[in-house]
Amino acid sequence: MASPFLESAVDLARPHHIPLAFAIYVVIVILQYVTLRWFANRPGKYVWLAFFTPLLVLVIFRYIPQGMFTAASHVMGWGSIGLPNLIGLSYLTFRCSRLALEIRNGAAPMPGLWGYLGFAFFLPTMSVGPINTYANYRRGFAATPWEVPVGRAVLRIMVGAVKFKFLSGVFSELGYDGLLRNGHLHPWIHLPIAMVFYYLFLYFNFSGFCDMAIGAAAMIGIPVPENFDNPFAARNIKDFWNRWHITLSQWMRDLVFAPLSKFLVRLMGPSQANQAIAITIIVVFLLVGIWHGVGWNYAIFGGIHAVGLVTNHYYTIGLKKMLGREGFKTYMGNLWIHGAAVLLTFAYCAASLLFFANNLQQIKEIFGALR
Repeated sequence: MASPFLESAVDLARPHHIPLAFAIYVVIVILQYVTLRWFANRPGKYVWLAFFTPLLVLVIFRYIPQGMFTAASHVMGWGSIGLPNLIGLSYLTFRCSRLALEIRNGAAPMPGLWGYLGFAFFLPTMSVGPINTYANYRRGFAATPWEVPVGRAVLRIMVGAVKFKFLSGVFSELGYDGLLRNGHLHPWIHLPIAMVFYYLFLYFNFSGFCDMAIGAAAMIGIPVPENFDNPFAARNIKDFWNRWHITLSQWMRDLVFAPLSKFLVRLMGPSQANQAIAITIIVVFLLVGIWHGVGWNYAIFGGIHAVGLVTNHYYTIGLKKMLGREGFKTYMGNLWIHGAAVLLTFAYCAASLLFFANNLQQIKEIFGALR
């Protein structure tokens, strides 16, 4: 099963795509830097021009029709050249968009061009993150450098390589591609098996690559935040997103959830705060879904997690009202309840990834193959 995070490397590796992709990247980053210099420190709302420029680039390259680019390439005399996938564009845009607000809020100084390029194209985290902040990245250049023992950094790379190359490969054999999408009929029990093993594959594939990125960055003295904290132990969907793809969760929390929920509370009134939070959760996780890829399946994936989080939100509110402070504390400390909650969360997350791993046509084929 191919890595869902590195699949664009196949297109970029084609020789005729490399110069074009490089040129596109240079234009994108220069444009972002110019808008950052012009608008990040200006008074008023100009900072949002610097913030949204990288995100606009992402939207254009995600949703531009291939036919339009091919037609433009003919006009330019380039022949029939398809639009190359740009490795790590999503991560680059999130890093660079946040930098505008870091500068505006005084958390980081305005970088020079070379410093900006170094941050934007930092190789260990360029393709699949984690999403670093510029303030944290600069710690590697401080007067007292941030350091990790070389042996620990090398061990982190080795552990990540085993997870990424070996364990994820083993688990992929019982995922959707390895088990179900082979043109044969299957008993229904194969579906939950594929759900569980795809979840395991995805975790070891993604977290393994992040381990290698964190270790490689540490080798050259650049701190990179953790991206996973044992998500299989999550008690509920909220806890899951505090443990899974942590840097994406933090970006969405700080830059979408916090300002949008505050705006809706002011708009709807304090008495409707819980409803404002529920609406914000839905918006945030629809964005999380479509950030991962183009297609209705990704929007559905985000919607499933939005439903889970909203349900957990109201369930927690109801429990606190019904049980009181001490009763809720006792409930949360019950080991049997905790164990059941962890299993239910694991099953819910594994099932939701059916829409992450497969488009709607592939899902139809999977169910058509179940007896």
